[in-house]
Amino acid sequence: MNINIRGKKIDVTDAIKNYIEEKIGRLDKYFKDGSEKTANVLIKLRGRNQVVEVTINTKGFVLRAEESEADLYAAIDKVSDKIERQIRKNKTRMHKKVNKEKIADFIMSAEVEEMNNDNQIVKRKIIETKPMSEEEAILQMELIGHEFFAFKNDKTDEVNVVYKRKDNDYGIMEIK
Repeated sequence: MNINIRGKKIDVTDAIKNYIEEKIGRLDKYFKDGSEKTANVLIKLRGRNQVVEVTINTKGFVLRAEESEADLYAAIDKVSDKIERQIRKNKTRMHKKVNKEKIADFIMSAEVEEMNNDNQIVKRKIIETKPMSEEEAILQMELIGHEFFAFKNDKTDEVNVVYKRKDNDYGIMEIK
């Protein structure tokens, strides 16, 4: 696996680079041709914490994880474990017939302990959306205390989702 490492307001030393390559490189066992995959790693500072973001683009899926710790090496360990958990947890979902062509990059026969996945839908909500601006949607989201809010955009007349990011900014997902 190719690993691109960037530092934002932080110098990436050889020791850090080697540690990241060791930890992220162990994910190669999950890909049929890991040499063609690229993991983008961004290290940055947020307050007193050091943040490590890892993004791996595959055919049909994007694996992404972010961890923040005071100790950079602890953040690297956690983010590596988080990506591996994502792969293992979603193994059965990716194995479904609908997703077969999307998971051509993964080796599903790799020896992995099965995770007990008791996740299930326990509540279903029907929401009636009224057209509103993005600013009004952010206000509504803040008022109800959620991390995201679905709404009908008054400019595009399409359903959008506004969400609060970890850095306390907002993002918009436009559903086409």
